[in-house]
Amino acid sequence: MNDINTDKMREVVQKYADENGFFLNSNTKQLETVLKGLVRNEEKYGEQYCPCRIRSGDHEKDKDIICPCVYHKDEIRKDGKCHCNLYFAKE
Repeated sequence: MNDINTDKMREVVQKYADENGFFLNSNTKQLETVLKGLVRNEEKYGEQYCPCRIRSGDHEKDKDIICPCVYHKDEIRKDGKCHCNLYFAKE
């Protein structure tokens, strides 16, 4: 896995965070782990599946866990962060 892909993924998730009023995880080590997982899943499976969720192998079922997953906004509203600790509420 090369750093260019991780850097590009950081740009993608940062843009999404900015557009939706979220912060990215301020813990650099945790953020890097999630970014590397997203890059790995995209390279291996062709989609940036959440690295903290288990894929079933069925693309129709798994499309809900393509980052940003369908669950993240409710999780951020409820817990202040998404399950993967990637996106955080600004409050």
